[in-house]
Amino acid sequence: MGTVILDRQNRLSSAELRMRLNQLVEHGEDDAAPKQLFEIADFVNQMQIYEGAMYEISTKLEILDTEFQVRFAHDPIHHMERRLKSVDSIMEKLERHGLPLTIESIRNNLFDVAGVRVICNYRDDVYSVSNYLSAQSDIQVLRVKDYIKNPKQNGYRSLHVIYAVPVFLSSGAHYTPVEVQFRTIAMDYWASLEHALRYKSDIDDAKLNEHEQTLLDCARSLQNVETQMQTIHRDINGAPQGGEAPVEMPRREEGDDLSDFSWL
Repeated sequence: MGTVILDRQNRLSSAELRMRLNQLVEHGEDDAAPKQLFEIADFVNQMQIYEGAMYEISTKLEILDTEFQVRFAHDPIHHMERRLKSVDSIMEKLERHGLPLTIESIRNNLFDVAGVRVICNYRDDVYSVSNYLSAQSDIQVLRVKDYIKNPKQNGYRSLHVIYAVPVFLSSGAHYTPVEVQFRTIAMDYWASLEHALRYKSDIDDAKLNEHEQTLLDCARSLQNVETQMQTIHRDINGAPQGGEAPVEMPRREEGDDLSDFSWL
């Protein structure tokens, strides 16, 4: 069975995007700011490139998953999710960090406009898939944050990798960043529910803080269950132990402006 891919929004519609940009220009408190950012044609073109990069990465992952199934009778990827940041989300993030509202600012500072979440069956799969993807000759590994080996204080675990992948247009290859989050089913279960509780409900912070320790305990319990399932899988299938996270090795290409960036 092929890899299940969930798109968090419909495919990019240039007509809808232009309409939303025009609305922002017309209703913005500071008329100069939206106009500075949204040279509309340039922005639409840039978003199309981000979408292309997102599909390039997900296609590479699909092919890897199929290869594992053919060679090892094992699907390491349970499913994938893809999304592009909305116009409003892009603007909010630029403003929150005090960055200029320009296309250049997006390119130089926002490396999660295109995102893919890869849900794997086991922790070993997370490292296997991420390393095989990172080893491909046309991929650049720009930044790695391993929250599996070094969980966040609240219990969050996931492997975050920012890749640059070439998008081939009539004008040539455009190396474009995509944030890929690798996590197991158990990690995704906890992260999704914790995020919904923290950001999607009307509960005040004080009430939520009462449950911080319980949420952390749940994360640790799921990790223990996950470790036991991984051990069973290794014993039955002779699966190798997982390796390390990919290594940051950005390669300088002619015209490549992705080597110096901040993680926002």
